[in-house]
Amino acid sequence: MNPEFFEQLAMPLFDQLYNFAHWLTGDRADAEDLVQETYAKALKGFRSFQQGTNLRAWMYRILRNTFHTSRTGLAAQNTSSLEEEEAQGNDVTAHTITPELLLLKQEDQQTVLNALAALPVSYREIILLCEVEELSYREIAQVLDVPIGTVMSRLSRARTALRQPQKTNPLGRPINARTL
Repeated sequence: MNPEFFEQLAMPLFDQLYNFAHWLTGDRADAEDLVQETYAKALKGFRSFQQGTNLRAWMYRILRNTFHTSRTGLAAQNTSSLEEEEAQGNDVTAHTITPELLLLKQEDQQTVLNALAALPVSYREIILLCEVEELSYREIAQVLDVPIGTVMSRLSRARTALRQPQKTNPLGRPINARTL
């Protein structure tokens, strides 16, 4: 298969793959590197792609496998940069948003990010694939290479884990079973 055909099919997925990579890594530069490596691997292995199958799921699987084998994969942390916070602050109009509302909104966002960061990678990725990337259960099963029933049970467990209050250490960092 030729590179132009690959580009035509794969490039529309770039933003979705970058968003997923950013969620997994928590860092813009790492996400960019992960997506670049994903596209390089996909292009190199495009001959093995079976036409008529789901390219989106195939690309997500390559990204996921690359993340898991990367040096930052399992140690990924969600952080927010000062640039992102400044950009969010520029969108606020002074007369409609009070400092109190802005603080509450930031706390809510940080609570969600902390809860996601505290999840094991297998739960975090399934929540992101389902809720953020809006992949179907079938597509998620293809990406993770597991049966649909496993997707449903992991998703249920991940949602349950997100609902549970997070325990933190004296420094405010989430405590999970691996740190005990």
